Amino acid sequence: MRISRSTNQEDEVRTRRALPRLIRAGTGALLLMAALPGPVQAFDLFGLFGSEPEPPTPSLSALPYTVRITGTDESDVLQAVQDTSTIYRLRQEPPPDGEGLLRRAEADRAKLVDVLSGYGYYQGNVAIRIDGAPVGGPAAAAVSAAEAWRNRGLVPVKIAIDLGPLYHLRRIAVRDPAGRAFPDEVLPPRVTRVDDDVPARSATVLAREARIVDHFRSQGHPFAKVIARDPVVDDAAHVMDVTFTVDPGPVASLGPVALNGAPGIDPATIRSFIYAEPGDPYSPQAVAAIRRSVARIEGIGGVRVREGTTLDADGNLPLFVEVTERERNLIGVSARYSTVDGPGVRAYYANRNLFGGGETFRLDADIYYLGLGNDPFATQRKIAGIGTNGLGGRLSATYVQPALWGSRNDLLANAFVTREVQQSYLVDGGGASAAIRHRFSDTFSAQIGLDAQAGRSKDALGTVNYRLIGVPASVTYDSTDSLLDPTRGVRAIASLAAYPGAISSPGILVAKAQGSTYYSLDDESRYILAGRIGFGSVSGAPLGEIPDNFRFFAGGGGSVRGYPYRTLGPIGPFNLPIGGRSLLEASLEARIKVTDTIGVVPFFDAGTAFASALPDFDEKIRKSVGIGLRYYTGIGPIRADLAFPLDPYKGGHVRPAVLYLSLGQAF
Repeated sequence: MRISRSTNQEDEVRTRRALPRLIRAGTGALLLMAALPGPVQAFDLFGLFGSEPEPPTPSLSALPYTVRITGTDESDVLQAVQDTSTIYRLRQEPPPDGEGLLRRAEADRAKLVDVLSGYGYYQGNVAIRIDGAPVGGPAAAAVSAAEAWRNRGLVPVKIAIDLGPLYHLRRIAVRDPAGRAFPDEVLPPRVTRVDDDVPARSATVLAREARIVDHFRSQGHPFAKVIARDPVVDDAAHVMDVTFTVDPGPVASLGPVALNGAPGIDPATIRSFIYAEPGDPYSPQAVAAIRRSVARIEGIGGVRVREGTTLDADGNLPLFVEVTERERNLIGVSARYSTVDGPGVRAYYANRNLFGGGETFRLDADIYYLGLGNDPFATQRKIAGIGTNGLGGRLSATYVQPALWGSRNDLLANAFVTREVQQSYLVDGGGASAAIRHRFSDTFSAQIGLDAQAGRSKDALGTVNYRLIGVPASVTYDSTDSLLDPTRGVRAIASLAAYPGAISSPGILVAKAQGSTYYSLDDESRYILAGRIGFGSVSGAPLGEIPDNFRFFAGGGGSVRGYPYRTLGPIGPFNLPIGGRSLLEASLEARIKVTDTIGVVPFFDAGTAFASALPDFDEKIRKSVGIGLRYYTGIGPIRADLAFPLDPYKGGHVRPAVLYLSLGQAF
């Protein structure tokens, strides 16, 4: 293994063999942090409840001891020292004699120096003393010092850390197996660029190595690998230079895809969700897209995509998709309480593979009671003659048949009955719909169908009896990397539904569009800018002849935070919100991770509903600002948003601040 040497001023500059220490620190100390036993804090989410266990009691048969670590207040270095140190980790298991304690201490000295090197302290030193006797000095002195405490007290052990100067990463060079630099068009300088003041930690070097390999893989080289790394530390300048030797391997295309698992689901259904074709360019993103799209089948529980270890005769890379099935039947019940809707109970039943082709059938029942919530419009509703006992609910049935005849067309059907009790209106109705959705790719789909609805809507403007039959169409695009916590990509949906005039109902045209985008400012996605804009319009009839459930309302946690739910827009008789014929709203957030699990999110929202069929910018657009807290879990972030409305208005029941709690990002 080649060891590089610095040639700078031979008399002053000492170049040390960084590579063995780098590897030991990177694959030793850092892995020990995850693998070796230590203080258990799995359920201490914020580190508030941890406590040091009581040391063993002194006895004739054992030498219990205490360990004090000094010289560093860097939490990550201290944790790595504790996780690596044998004498610290085994402090609850005392040795029988002083020689055993000395052996533990001697085993720690070299390992702990490697830990310091792994964190960029290449001149770091570790001194261990047993009751003042140095480990590394006369063994008899340390053993005698330990034995003097037998059966009378805990042997004091001190680990003194001398970090020395922190080394920084100065430059990274990448060569091919022949020792030549890669041209910029193959390996752009941005991939190897090193910012100022980057510590020369083993984790940083190994992460840079992975980044270089990932770059070549993204360029179609599935077997790219680093065959040598040559780090050099310069003790005079306190810097490190690293040279990687990379074998990119051949450029490949995607080959045939083999399926395995899920015998209860028709393979044609699974294959319809694989959009990659043999001969398409290889990339890790293409492989990840296969995993993501197949996982969208409701009956599939797990998806693993393996890459072949060699290319086939055509120079393509075979892929192997291994899937597992979920339990077919699913029953769920949940209870909730909202200051808007009051208490509620929701129950559902789902079959996720009804006939063996991945079909899903789902029944949902939801019931709630508005009267026990924060209902500021109760008196106004009563005066307006909108009679309701506050009990509302919805019963619906949904059927989805994916991959009709093995194609990328899906059948979607739904039927429902509802009693929608809102703060300013009441709707009793029902309907049924059916649609065909075509999946063009993993990110883009379009659908068209038939929708029929009938019911009665009552608000401050009066009563509307409606019977509508229409043709809704929509397109959806989603290139984001996560459903609940996207960090990059675009998400957009646009729909248009035409309901021609029918018996006792005028014709209406409903248009909706919403888009959001996410931009990560750094490679680790700790700083993200997110923006959202929404638009809606319903035309063809006066506002008073449009059912309330077809009108637009703004305000609330998923709209303009800080304002009461569905209250922004035109105000009718009795000072009740009546909704609008158009909608415009927008949000902007900066999502900042303070730690791996805690984040803060300053945000700005704006929007309202308008009486006209298109937004009228002469009307007041309400705005709010706020700050959010995020706790990131394995299933998505837990969200707490505190919003402050900037445009309160008389009779709007607007509070100075409103707190929202939910799962997932706001959009």
